[in-house]
Amino acid sequence: SVPEHYDGAGATSRESAVVIETLGETLTPVPLLTTALAIDALLATGDPASCARLLPLVATGEHIIALCWAGVSGWDAPGVTAEAGLLSGAAEYVIDGESADSFLVLAGPDRVTLHHVDADAPGVTVTGLPVLDPTRPLARVHFDQTPSETIPAPAELSDRLRTLAWALLSAEQTGGAAGALALTVEHTTARTQFGRPLASFQALKHTMADMYVLVETMRSMSAAAVAAVADDDPEAAALAAAAHVYCSEGFVTVSGQAIQLHGGIGITAEHDIGLFFKRAQADAQLFGSPRRALSGIF
Repeated sequence: SVPEHYDGAGATSRESAVVIETLGETLTPVPLLTTALAIDALLATGDPASCARLLPLVATGEHIIALCWAGVSGWDAPGVTAEAGLLSGAAEYVIDGESADSFLVLAGPDRVTLHHVDADAPGVTVTGLPVLDPTRPLARVHFDQTPSETIPAPAELSDRLRTLAWALLSAEQTGGAAGALALTVEHTTARTQFGRPLASFQALKHTMADMYVLVETMRSMSAAAVAAVADDDPEAAALAAAAHVYCSEGFVTVSGQAIQLHGGIGITAEHDIGLFFKRAQADAQLFGSPRRALSGIF
């Protein structure tokens, strides 16, 4: 999604969503989601110097930028404050924070400002967090009077990032639900009981059919949100919030049913289906819970 004049391919959120959905099918632990958000944050600033310096490095894969956003109470207020360019406080739930080369930091307290900091800058401490989902590393990034580069940013930056985040996350959730369903179909087709494949039993057929319908409606909901973001549709924020609610609930439902259809092995650490269930639970809380999204719609 880096523009061509910054050595990227110029993809929109539509193309990014396709890749993120595919990675979600296998829970691939790569920093694409946080990179997509960081790229959009930089482009939203319209600052040519910062974009020209950072985006070509991101496009080639030489440089990973993680977005520092949430405070201890969530994504509604940053956990970092800025005074005269010096950052203090802690950013919570930083996706891929331990592998980042630098950070884009949203800071408060009064008006949200944007700052760039190298990961090895003085006063920066990165601490890995215990996580429910081991395929998505999260970190706490603490700043102690850390000097930063302040990048001019629009006042609505947080709202813009949340809309994009929920839209792209819904694509990942759709891919995760599709991956959980595929594992379930594979298991029930190979596993036999009473001399017949499990998939031949009518009750299980009906359950998997319902799971399939839910995955496809998730895909439609996500596609609508992503398209609205790509087209700068005025309804983008509402559609992204709706996609977050629907796809969060859908992913939890599909992965939960998948656990049941796998039987005893589904609740063991040896089988991958449990990872999909954990990702579903964790994704539902990213960038604000579905309840937070509903309060924004209504």
